Amino acid sequence: MRNLTNFTFTDMVECGLDLCQLGLGVESMESASNRIVQYFYESLIDEETGAPACALIRCFKTHSYEDLDAELRQSVCSQLGYIPYLSMKCLTMLATIGDKPEWNSRHTSLGHKVIPLVSEDVVAQFPMISQLLKQFGLDVSMVIGSSRQLMVGSEEKKLNVFHVPVALGSPYIPAQESFVIPFGIKSVLGFGGLLPSGNLFAIIMFSKVPIPRNTAEIFKSLAPSVRSALLRFDGKAIFA
Repeated sequence: MRNLTNFTFTDMVECGLDLCQLGLGVESMESASNRIVQYFYESLIDEETGAPACALIRCFKTHSYEDLDAELRQSVCSQLGYIPYLSMKCLTMLATIGDKPEWNSRHTSLGHKVIPLVSEDVVAQFPMISQLLKQFGLDVSMVIGSSRQLMVGSEEKKLNVFHVPVALGSPYIPAQESFVIPFGIKSVLGFGGLLPSGNLFAIIMFSKVPIPRNTAEIFKSLAPSVRSALLRFDGKAIFA
């Protein structure tokens, strides 16, 4: 168990070694992602109570519309009101775990299962996603671009972290009344990277304990380990 508020360099090294192994013995990127969010949920604790430090942890990845499963395609069409072009990028929830039962499966989660990234204007309508990409250091036009060539050569780039030290009242964290306040969300932390396919992956943690900037920066170094666990499924078996 590791104290999230005082996450150390030693913690990072040990977690990194563990994360690299989580893609073994499973048959899809979704299964590996479920292992990853479960690992973080169970490993990161509130030192005062010994309870999980995060109320909710999710893993997202960009996909082309044509690579989504039937359920997610239907959701995209319902949101847009039309069938999009096949290469349109969508930010898709691959894994989720949290304090409420319905947060423990992407199928039972009520929101953010899939977000169609139709244009920069649409991305701007999702403040958390827009800010996440900005803090990561990514150009929105590159992320939503349908051509893989836009991202070629960028997959080894180490992205910055997405960090909201005070979630309460933040314009970047939605559902203040229904989520942030009742579940005591103190800080939000996101980190991720790029896969050879040009797709982005991101882990987002909604923490019940404050996460200082120095802790957030350490998580940047865990992105390559998560990438390693997901890598062998890139362009292959995505959904379980």
